[in-house]
Amino acid sequence: MKKLEVFGVAKLKGQIKISGSKNASLPILAATLLSNKKIFLTNLPRVKDIETMLLLLKSLGSIIEDNKKVTTIKNNKQVKSFASYSLVKTMRAGILVLGPLLAKFGKAKVSLPGGCAIGTRPVDIHLKALSKLGVKYKIIQGYVHANAPKGLIGANIRFPKISVGATENLIIAASLAKGKTILSNCAIEPEIKDLVNFLNKIGCNVKWISKRKVKIEGVTKVSQSNYQVMPDRIEAGTYLIAAALTEGNLKIIGIDPKIINTEINVLKKIGAKIIQKKNEISIWGSKKIKNINIRTSPYPGFPTDLQAQMMVLLCKANKKSYIREEIFENRFMHVAELNRMGAKISVVGNKATIEGNIEFKAAELMATDLRASVSLILAALVSKGKSVINRIYHLDRGYEDIEKKLKKIGVKIKRFN
Repeated sequence: MKKLEVFGVAKLKGQIKISGSKNASLPILAATLLSNKKIFLTNLPRVKDIETMLLLLKSLGSIIEDNKKVTTIKNNKQVKSFASYSLVKTMRAGILVLGPLLAKFGKAKVSLPGGCAIGTRPVDIHLKALSKLGVKYKIIQGYVHANAPKGLIGANIRFPKISVGATENLIIAASLAKGKTILSNCAIEPEIKDLVNFLNKIGCNVKWISKRKVKIEGVTKVSQSNYQVMPDRIEAGTYLIAAALTEGNLKIIGIDPKIINTEINVLKKIGAKIIQKKNEISIWGSKKIKNINIRTSPYPGFPTDLQAQMMVLLCKANKKSYIREEIFENRFMHVAELNRMGAKISVVGNKATIEGNIEFKAAELMATDLRASVSLILAALVSKGKSVINRIYHLDRGYEDIEKKLKKIGVKIKRFN
């Protein structure tokens, strides 16, 4: 099992270039299945989830050429519509191939997804919405067996709750459906806007008609294109929080500040000094961190994917803070490990109470999910001595070159088996 050694106390200083967005790349990669032409993608992050999605596409018959700068995907000989458990089990995004496979072939057999153990991620929202496009399905031994006997047919669909994955799956599927589809109560994360931009670039007809409503006019074929994936706002947010935590001085480049406006405003409220330019953010951490209450919610609210990192920062605040987790019901698994390091955090239901003014102590730790693993690194940065973080395969699913980037800005960190 691979581990990380992190030595504190660190004060981050320097510049970090943000990688491509994992959460935008995954649905875009799934959407390439719609095409029989060449698709050229740049700025894909080199993380485990992307490797897994590329393997999944290959298993479906995609021909992939990858020279690290440009990933070329050809589907002209793609005939398979079966996504196996062995590839889908490690990431929830595997379910995103269901929509394009149904759109292209009228049938699909896709394993129910895996990923982080942070709560239920109901696929029934995807399936019930797809059924309104004419899909019939059964779940047998962990697989969705789905077919559309008359092909996909456009419909008016309102999601019962905001779901990023269901919004993505339905936008992709409806792009080749017959007629017009209107989707209401959609998620509007920047990664979904990036997916829509990609689909329109390859010849689909997707248009936002109000804040959470999108209209898709089905097309019969899509064209060859090249596309650059947007930067990763969660990675950017993680490094901004790290700088605020360590009284650091960081310049984050390659990110549009507008897409993380909520996070920037929260960091300003707790005392960080932030200057924004067109594609960069400079941050100076303060000696005094002010307390704040946070509720995670769909974009443009505070993201659940930064909740664990923010919790570490609030442990150093001057007073008590509260975080209410509204997205996933089991996303406080990092609390036990942070408490072992000296934090004073209590959880009742979906609300965490964080006592401020604590001094973290180095410890041996166990990562439980992707964002929890990076929160333990942040806590280790402000702990005297050596912390060891186990089960870091979670970290490798979503952060590109994290050790290299941290070393560059003054962190003593080492990976070992």
